[in-house]
Amino acid sequence: MIRSAAMPPVFSLPDVTLVLGGARSGKSAHAERLCEGAAARLYLATAEAGDDEMAERIRHHRARRGPAWTTVEEPVELAAALGRHAAPDRPVLVDCLTLWLSNVMAAGRDVDAERERLVGALAATAGPVVLVSNEVGLGLVPETPLGRAFRDEAGRLNQAVAAVAGRVVFVAAGIPLTLKQEEMAR
Repeated sequence: MIRSAAMPPVFSLPDVTLVLGGARSGKSAHAERLCEGAAARLYLATAEAGDDEMAERIRHHRARRGPAWTTVEEPVELAAALGRHAAPDRPVLVDCLTLWLSNVMAAGRDVDAERERLVGALAATAGPVVLVSNEVGLGLVPETPLGRAFRDEAGRLNQAVAAVAGRVVFVAAGIPLTLKQEEMAR
């Protein structure tokens, strides 16, 4: 199809997309590119700047995204935030699920209940959601019980979100590999 300059670009995402990868794999940049066709984009940030290094990471992410994005910070109440902010014409990018999980665990919340709330919110969203998460189960077994519990909960969380996602992408060395791609309704 030939488009004139007056026609808006085609914007098409599944209701839920999960982008997985290791630290510094390029997963966040890939997730941002998935949303580029939308005129309005919302970045739902789960990180908190608890120290200078994390503040610098947040600054770097914001600078890379640029002014086309609206940023909302929500470290714990992710399901509720999705209900408030999802819209059919604006993708919501959640970055990242593993930081959210660590916030939930640090707050002493029931991880199973929070995971179920999130999965329920994803099933009911009014627009496309792209979620970024670390795949932490590919490395060494953590030394501490808390580290092992976090690794296990991250694996359960990623599996639960992947089960409801229409698309799942794994990013390594900046290269995306599609693991799951369901046909989208037209």
